[in-house]
Amino acid sequence: MKELDLGKEKINKLILAFSIPCVISMLINSVYNIVDQIFIGKGVGTLGNGATNVIFPLVIVFNAFASLIGNGAAANLSLKLGEKNQKEAAKGVGQAIIFTIIISFLLGIASFIALPKLVMIFGCTENVYKYALDYGRIICLGAPFMIIYSALSNIIRADGSPKYSMIMLVVGAIINIILDPIFIFSFDLGVKGGAIATVIGQVVSFGIAIIYLKKFKSVKINKESLKIDKNIFKILGLGLSSFITQCTVLVLFVFMNNMMTRLGSASKFGSDIPLSVYGVISKINSIYISIVLGISIGAQPIIGFNYGAGKNKRVRETLKKVIAINFIVGILFNLVLFFFPRQIAGIFISSTDANYDLFMEFAILLCHSFLLLISLNALEITGSISIQSLGKVKKATALSFIRQIVLLIPISLFLSIVLDKGIYGLAYSGCISDFICFIIAIFIVGGEYIKLGKNDYQSDDKIPLKENNYHGKHIVVTISREYASGGRYVGKLLAEMLGVNFYDKELISLAAKESGLRKEYIEKIDESKRKSANDDRIFIAEAKVIKDLAKKESCVIVGRCADYILKDNKNVLKVFLYSSDDAKVKRAVKYYGLDKNKALKQIIKINKEREKHYEFYTSRAWKDMSNYDLMINVDSQGVEKTAEFIKNYLSNNND
Repeated sequence: MKELDLGKEKINKLILAFSIPCVISMLINSVYNIVDQIFIGKGVGTLGNGATNVIFPLVIVFNAFASLIGNGAAANLSLKLGEKNQKEAAKGVGQAIIFTIIISFLLGIASFIALPKLVMIFGCTENVYKYALDYGRIICLGAPFMIIYSALSNIIRADGSPKYSMIMLVVGAIINIILDPIFIFSFDLGVKGGAIATVIGQVVSFGIAIIYLKKFKSVKINKESLKIDKNIFKILGLGLSSFITQCTVLVLFVFMNNMMTRLGSASKFGSDIPLSVYGVISKINSIYISIVLGISIGAQPIIGFNYGAGKNKRVRETLKKVIAINFIVGILFNLVLFFFPRQIAGIFISSTDANYDLFMEFAILLCHSFLLLISLNALEITGSISIQSLGKVKKATALSFIRQIVLLIPISLFLSIVLDKGIYGLAYSGCISDFICFIIAIFIVGGEYIKLGKNDYQSDDKIPLKENNYHGKHIVVTISREYASGGRYVGKLLAEMLGVNFYDKELISLAAKESGLRKEYIEKIDESKRKSANDDRIFIAEAKVIKDLAKKESCVIVGRCADYILKDNKNVLKVFLYSSDDAKVKRAVKYYGLDKNKALKQIIKINKEREKHYEFYTSRAWKDMSNYDLMINVDSQGVEKTAEFIKNYLSNNND
């Protein structure tokens, strides 16, 4: 299949190509619990439905840790492959596998032991308690299989095998669907049967994932790569965003479970029916969320690439079409839920169930209130993911938190308790928070959309790579330096003395050309150098540019982890420059215009940011003398003589 050009191909074709696999994968993840809910509801009834709902927070916890490790390892694999560092890439995958195995068994054992207390925290009622334990204990036993295959599915996708990952999930889901009625009805095992069917499906998916370990395309897993060291924390850091998102979902789900049981007990519905129905409604809503998320996540690379390339017109077109598609999906779901709530809810309960009428009444209430405006969520979900693709992480995170934490919880407490509307207040809190969130999202997403229209720029700066050497010899000097130590000036003087090119800010234009990212975007990240602002695409592009420069010409390169990037190259002199706090303050005040009273604090802050950036990408200490050939205190000789000292050092060691 011909590789699609993200910067030139028609947007409609790109959305279809990237979003459909994502939608399928997202829907598969929803299947396990929905299938159990349907068959258990038919076979056991309201209490069985309540049990699956009570155990669902545990499933969220398992998925959160799988995402933490799996997404982190996938991102790390892509980064190291971009650097052409096969050894570190294999090491990252190996560490992630071992760490996943350890965590999965610890979580499985801990949750099994603590299950009686956990189900009560998750909103379990007295009547549901036995069913929740029966179902939950088996789910806990299957936790290691679920966590391992879920984490590996992300890594397998990053290895270039998305179809294999999808097949792995589909096979497990199909087995679950086939076995559910057999164990629940034929073997009369009730909730235990549903749990057993789920775990068997997970074991099969786990087996398929394990088989892939011998088929990795990009790396080879060996014993050496399976040793865990401190780099595992870097890998986990790359998956932290997904983990936090899952934790947010967990908090909301546990809150709503407890509110349903507490407020339901004071109504005609009792505590069991609201708990059970909320679980059913949540699973129905998860189908809608899966489709919208899948379409939005699929559009991420399209938006990110074109934004980085300065093609804002294509970004606006993609954003507009994805929002429109997701709104259409949302409206269709709203219409179905509004006009056919009885038919949908009826899938999850037998008409002979003693609680059938009250179950239906409450399900209709939630469809006509809590889920009344779910179509509006399309803007919040799409906007959050799209804004993240534009590098606006804080705005994206804030937008995703607004409905679930900032709005829904306070509004539900206000309506149900302060205004004393009870279970009905809780029911209507959903549509009210959806509407308010939609208004807020209009301003946030609309603001970003307007900004995109102001500039459609693509960097075309070109800096030719010249063939030049120092006295006929090929030499590259990398300079790492403390902020305000005079390191950049030393590097520039040295380049003039040697008669070679000097690269600092010049690398931004070259990296923009290499990556397709916009020059202004790279400048913004370059200025911050904060860990939260790291962009792997920039580092990979700069690393390639630096390697190309080092191969083609003699030069002086300042910063950008060049000493690490060229660590295996010959004829490279690696220098670290530093100076005293007093000297740095004087230089910062004189040359950078910093306030004398605040200069030292600012210098310390910037140096910490540089240190974090360096350690993030190299896993080495920034000031470790073993990384460098020379570590020079600029104060001892001044910038001019420091440059001359390095030149003389080169002359004496290259004769």
